[in-house]
Amino acid sequence: MQSLWMLVASFLFAAMGVCVKLASDEFSVSEMVMYRGVIGMVILFTMLRLQGGTLKTTMPLAHLWRGAVGVLSLWIWYYTIAKLPLATAMTLNYMAPIWIAVWLFGHGWWHQKNRVEWPLIVAVGMSFVGVTCLLQPAFSANQLGPALMALGSSVLSAMAYMQVRKLGLAGEPESRVVFFFSVTNFLAGSCGHLLESGWHWHSLANTRGALLILGVGLCATAAQVAMTRAYRLGKTLVVANLQYTGIVFSSIWGVLLFSDSFGWLSWVGMAIILLSGVAATFYNTRSTERGKAISDTDPIASEV
Repeated sequence: MQSLWMLVASFLFAAMGVCVKLASDEFSVSEMVMYRGVIGMVILFTMLRLQGGTLKTTMPLAHLWRGAVGVLSLWIWYYTIAKLPLATAMTLNYMAPIWIAVWLFGHGWWHQKNRVEWPLIVAVGMSFVGVTCLLQPAFSANQLGPALMALGSSVLSAMAYMQVRKLGLAGEPESRVVFFFSVTNFLAGSCGHLLESGWHWHSLANTRGALLILGVGLCATAAQVAMTRAYRLGKTLVVANLQYTGIVFSSIWGVLLFSDSFGWLSWVGMAIILLSGVAATFYNTRSTERGKAISDTDPIASEV
């Protein structure tokens, strides 16, 4: 039952996407990144204090690298959410597990005397077919640029995920990892906004804007906590597959709130990406002694 926390996380990440898309009319991407960092810092610092934890770490450079890659991915993703239909931006960002599968395949092929993992090749190949189907409407709507940026964001998300895995296996608690990521969000967002607009900040006196910013921070932080709990206490394979329900949630939000409409080819593309991601996850977490060892210690703190 603990695996079902992933459903909560997926719903909250989709809700965060809604808040980002609505708030983008009033706030810049850098402001949203900064405010998300502030809210995350406050919540996670409070959690650490209540749990008797500490912020001291022996891996500052590893946290810095994870934060830099993660915040760049987040920045791009927030931008694309504002420019693309919500379901399209969310689906392309969920390509991250596919890129992890590609990296694992390359690593395994190099170290196992050119062994070819055909099931993984098929899963990855089909995911690109899905992306082609999904991007079809982007060409006619002059949205190819943002769509490709969203795809690039998923590559960076995969890099951040692998760094988080390394930090977790080295003994860093999830709350500390996510706290330092929130700090990076705050610093990067603040500096970015100062470079863009100087000392001009959009006012939070507007109740609607303030609530949307609060929604971004709360949903993002709560989603990370729920996701972490799911991966720590649930079954890794089940949790990883449930992560793809975020595509369904974002599609529903997009249709209900933004009147997004998709042709049958776009829906086929989303379905192919979803199924390919599930297949790749299953293949890379099959029951081996090494896989079981990783599943017991693998923390998740995604940059979405």
